[in-house]
Amino acid sequence: MFNTRLGWCLIMLFSCGVWSCSSHPYTATNNIYKKKAGEFAKILKAQPLVPTSADSIKQPVYWVGTTNFGMRKPNMVIIHHTAQNSCEQTLQTFTLERTEVSAHYVICKDGTLHHMLNDYLRAWHAGSAKWGNNSDINSSSIGIEIDNNGVDSFSRAQINCLLGLLSDLKKTYNIPSANFIGHGDIAPARKNDPNVTFPWKILASQGYGLWYSDTSGVVVPPGISDDMLLRIIGYDVKVRAAAIQAFRRHFIGLDQPGDLTGPERKVLFVLSAKFM
Repeated sequence: MFNTRLGWCLIMLFSCGVWSCSSHPYTATNNIYKKKAGEFAKILKAQPLVPTSADSIKQPVYWVGTTNFGMRKPNMVIIHHTAQNSCEQTLQTFTLERTEVSAHYVICKDGTLHHMLNDYLRAWHAGSAKWGNNSDINSSSIGIEIDNNGVDSFSRAQINCLLGLLSDLKKTYNIPSANFIGHGDIAPARKNDPNVTFPWKILASQGYGLWYSDTSGVVVPPGISDDMLLRIIGYDVKVRAAAIQAFRRHFIGLDQPGDLTGPERKVLFVLSAKFM
């Protein structure tokens, strides 16, 4: 009887273990993650080779590896909204290889935080984008996706989660306050996220992004163009109308086209001084 009961217990334990594994919807894609990370680890461990593509390069007699190095660190944070209908939909999108999109973090409406990619690895979240002279944003940034359909306001739980995450990232990687920006800022002709309801002022008050104070007495000197000031902040003005709208969405809280008004130009002028 004892052996029979023991056998049933072992069968039940085994069954529970199998059920637990099979019930995890991302077991297969997690294995793909581990395989790819392992492949990159092999590349990092390999001895660096001297290029042989040019005859003018003379090969050394022996290899000398430096003892002074570390991992490359991210220096920017790009905030997105998912433009999808649920956190689960976004997780599925980021685990389908054919989509070729990803982010380091995803924040669900209830404040659940998914850390999907090691911060030192390059996520595919920015796409074709530019900020200042940086045209490869993916290589220097951390991407954060917030579950939002692109229209709704962001939940308190999401913002609280985001603030906690940004505190950790800023401290860990010493990211400058000016380098917390939105996807719409770096790709104004293509993107508008995070949407106009996003509380940039709250983030800036805690050191994640820059903001401005009272501008009522500010006088914008003659001869200074809006394009010049937008470029100083970092905007790509190739599509000028889109850059102005992105600026207005982020710093004025309005998502509408058109040239900047007088008060908006004052805000732009004050902010440009902070980015110098």
